[in-house]
Amino acid sequence: DGAHAAGGHASNGHANGAVEEKVDELRRVMGKADGDPLRIVGVGAGAWGSVFCALLQDAYGHLRDKVQLRIWRRPGRAVDRATAEHLFNVINAREDVLRRLIRRCAYLKYVEGRLGDRTLYADEILRDGFCLNMIDTPLCPLKVVTNLQEAVWDADIVINGLPSTETRVVFGEIGRYWKERVNAPVIISLTKGIEASLDPVPRIITPTQMISKATKVPLDNILYLGGPNIASEIYNKEYANARICGTDKWRKPLAKFLRQPHFIVWDNSDLITHEVMGGLKNVYAIGAGMVAALTNESATSKSVYFALCTSEMIYITHLLEEEPEKLAGPLLADTYVTLLKGRNAWYGHKLAKGELTLEMGDSIKGKGTIQGVSAVDAFYKLLSQDSLSVMHPEANKSVAPVEMCPILKTLHKILIKRHKDMFILLANCYSSMMLLYCT
Repeated sequence: DGAHAAGGHASNGHANGAVEEKVDELRRVMGKADGDPLRIVGVGAGAWGSVFCALLQDAYGHLRDKVQLRIWRRPGRAVDRATAEHLFNVINAREDVLRRLIRRCAYLKYVEGRLGDRTLYADEILRDGFCLNMIDTPLCPLKVVTNLQEAVWDADIVINGLPSTETRVVFGEIGRYWKERVNAPVIISLTKGIEASLDPVPRIITPTQMISKATKVPLDNILYLGGPNIASEIYNKEYANARICGTDKWRKPLAKFLRQPHFIVWDNSDLITHEVMGGLKNVYAIGAGMVAALTNESATSKSVYFALCTSEMIYITHLLEEEPEKLAGPLLADTYVTLLKGRNAWYGHKLAKGELTLEMGDSIKGKGTIQGVSAVDAFYKLLSQDSLSVMHPEANKSVAPVEMCPILKTLHKILIKRHKDMFILLANCYSSMMLLYCT
């Protein structure tokens, strides 16, 4: 037993040494002096943003002299009574979490929250490792800052975990705090979503482009990370992979720094295709949820939808880019898992079942922002422009590209124009899509 324990300590020492080497290597690349810690800041505390920061805290938090991590979220978001009761049950079901809170003298406030004697707030529970959008998956404790300027002013690496609909505004504010900076930070965007710009020419605007314009940080310093992953499953150490996309200078050292035994990070130079696909998959995931609900989880119907929606996605990316990355490997896997289990698919399923209504908006308690809704509107507006017209194979005339995208048109009618008869719309959409697909 003693020999085994000694071997275990040696193994742990080797692992810790390898972790410290990764930190030292990134510090060298970023030009950090001895005694000056690498400051990593998460902006936005949704499920994926919180999990991403917690993964880094678990991996590098013990190296306090070399790495410091904090996360910003807005203050003042109250936790409702039902969520406080559920959170209390989650805590008591996990002995490790219960012991941790008792050690930190933090357990009593959750008892009071359960009884309704105290209001809990999202930022204070995040400090104890609970993300409001993912209560069932306790994380490690995090350093939470509610003042945006305090959070980001001296950051070396910023993790964008905001919805695409909030990215421009928040980073516009951050840009004001960075005006006096000499060295631009590195920004990793986790955000999936796009905006459409119609003037002077129709084009898409991705989150990395929004950030660059808002902050004046060069696009070379901004990267996108995405992949086939569900936040709670990754934190529970289910095997997953992702791609970090951007320039050679940053993506390779950051891929190495972010890589963990259960979370493999590859790198790729095609930033825009991955961001566009990140927005598109959320669009078609809503439809996938609807199809699953309306066909009673028919495997045949879901597989037909998968074939047709991926064809539409490929068509759109080829229309918007000259040489897009193929929809294969991680890009295809990312689409598959989002259609299978993402929050956008969940939203479509609930809409089709009548358990949610469009009047509730696209920010849902316990889930956060359903980014596919705004992406449907953005892609529809962009592809409706006559200046992008293409030849229709059946009608033999020029049409706006959206006429070649029946699923996108149908989702726009349901989500934006709020057409009520979802089943008839989807059935008509299938007929149109099959005709185009065969042609």
